[in-house]
Amino acid sequence: MTSTIDRLPAPTVARVRRPTWRDPRLVLGIVLVAGSVALGSWAVSTAGRTVAVYAAAGPLTPGETLDVSALRTVDVRLGAQEDDYFVAGEAVPEELVALRVVGDGELVPRSAVGDAAELAVRPVAISVTGGLSDRVTDGALVDVWFVPDPDTTTGAGGAGKDVAPVPEPPYELVGQVVVAQVAEASSTLVSGGATTLHVLVPTDSLPEVLGALAAEGEIAVVPVAGGAS
Repeated sequence: MTSTIDRLPAPTVARVRRPTWRDPRLVLGIVLVAGSVALGSWAVSTAGRTVAVYAAAGPLTPGETLDVSALRTVDVRLGAQEDDYFVAGEAVPEELVALRVVGDGELVPRSAVGDAAELAVRPVAISVTGGLSDRVTDGALVDVWFVPDPDTTTGAGGAGKDVAPVPEPPYELVGQVVVAQVAEASSTLVSGGATTLHVLVPTDSLPEVLGALAAEGEIAVVPVAGGAS
């Protein structure tokens, strides 16, 4: 007598098929691995690549023409920010001027230059007869004060009264303006112990500054703490 167990079919063993080049999963895996390797190699090479760009060879002040002679080249790693700067060797448009102070050795960003019409300042020559701080240099930020001549003030009782004059206190003409240029000691602009500063004055402050220059008194220039130089 044949049992039920004897009549059951023998189980078949499933064979694992080795992937072939025609298997799309194998092809996709190879593509992904190759892409990852290529992307990693590109990222490493890009991160380590240096590019020569322009940097200021000295302080560039607002309104100063961006001339190649005032620049020097430095090799730096910029990565994705390379387009934000001037690559050495590229033609710099002649009409570009500095819109802000670019410090000595600072990379020149494209955002720091533009057309002269964008400037809201004008250079004014100021003669300073008093002491001048060593921190007052090209590109420095300063406050400009006016000290009225005490001989031109009137007495407490009005003009013509025989009383001691009441000196008018010094007052600030304009604050935090950029020194475009300090005249050299050997310059013809420096005479009689006076130093001439070319200061960039905002256009809306010009009337007060020019009026003070024509009045009886002295101009005092005070450097701003932490100002660029």
